[in-house]
Amino acid sequence: MSESSFIGHSIDIAAALLRKGEAVAIPTETVYGLGANALNVSAVAKIFQIKQRPTFDPLIIHLPSFHKVIDYVEDIPEKLSLLAEKFTPGPLTILLKKKDIIPDMVTSGSPYVAVRIPAHPITKTLLENLDFPLAAPSANPFGYISPTTAQHVADQLGNKIFYILDGGPCDVGLESTIVGVNEHNEIEVFRKGGLSIENISAVVGKVIIRDISNSNPEAPGMLTSHYAPKVPMILGDIRTLSATSDPLRTGIIAFNNFLPVISSKHQIVLTPSGNFQEAAKNLFAGMRYLDGCDIDVIYAELMPETNLGIAINDRLRRAAVK
Repeated sequence: MSESSFIGHSIDIAAALLRKGEAVAIPTETVYGLGANALNVSAVAKIFQIKQRPTFDPLIIHLPSFHKVIDYVEDIPEKLSLLAEKFTPGPLTILLKKKDIIPDMVTSGSPYVAVRIPAHPITKTLLENLDFPLAAPSANPFGYISPTTAQHVADQLGNKIFYILDGGPCDVGLESTIVGVNEHNEIEVFRKGGLSIENISAVVGKVIIRDISNSNPEAPGMLTSHYAPKVPMILGDIRTLSATSDPLRTGIIAFNNFLPVISSKHQIVLTPSGNFQEAAKNLFAGMRYLDGCDIDVIYAELMPETNLGIAINDRLRRAAVK
């Protein structure tokens, strides 16, 4: 491994390293990913090693276009095809029966593989220049806050990877929504994410929302505890919680209003205008900022349980102290 990562804009360098079986950080519209050749078991193993990710937590494979998906899966159910047609490229991942070409290490032994078509133009070009899909979870130590800039990746994994392909700040800021079809031909949401439940329902009707899993998840991102800062984070009424706290040692994550009693430099207001897309984009960066402050606790409030507020609340609950 190199002593420090190099942040750059060269798709050619990233592609060359990936062809050699190395892991490279890549930008997507959701969060930055740690990518490696999904067909190369030793390359995939580097992802788990670098992230210290348990091997029972499966990975998502990334492809440049939806018509490439059939090369790696047995079939695509009609409802999932409809969703893919409507929402890819974009923050949607679909769970499909894999072909044998996809190693079991990628899927943690599951017969299903999670597939996504990222919308970021740099990574789309990178994928078009490769003859293999990329397995790519978020480019952060396992269980920590997902990165939404190249510098976030460098701060966390800089001494473990050779190259970070810089694509600027992520537009969505939340991981993709993962969906599959159950035995009743119903759409199930395995992970709430950057595509809202309302948008999915508008295309396929009623959906089933799967609870998160403690171990052996069926899809990536289903573990109960995840996305957590090192500073303890507690959910609740931020006004009540902060009333008995040292205002200089307390951090706040609020939906759209500042608290007058807490230092403004220790407050993250996700969206003063009440815009869910803005809140999602600012969530992980805000958590990361407060985690770097000299404070004892972070108090956070839940968002309205609608639109992307559902996915934001999912991340907050999993990041909070149990």
